[in-house]
Amino acid sequence: MPKMKTKSSCKKRFKVTASGRIKSAQAGKRHGMIKRTNKFIRNARGTTTLSKPDEKIVKSMMPYSR
Repeated sequence: MPKMKTKSSCKKRFKVTASGRIKSAQAGKRHGMIKRTNKFIRNARGTTTLSKPDEKIVKSMMPYSR
């Protein structure tokens, strides 16, 4: 059997935590910061974990990240 391929976009964007959740960067901070509220910018610092349905999609694209 040939090796399964990992999506390059996923390995660049996501990491798997020790408990098996998917960690990603916060969305919505690339441009247009003037129109965002200070509260939004403050809350969007750092990283976040994906929701269960999104996690399932990403895990299917990363077969070796168990």
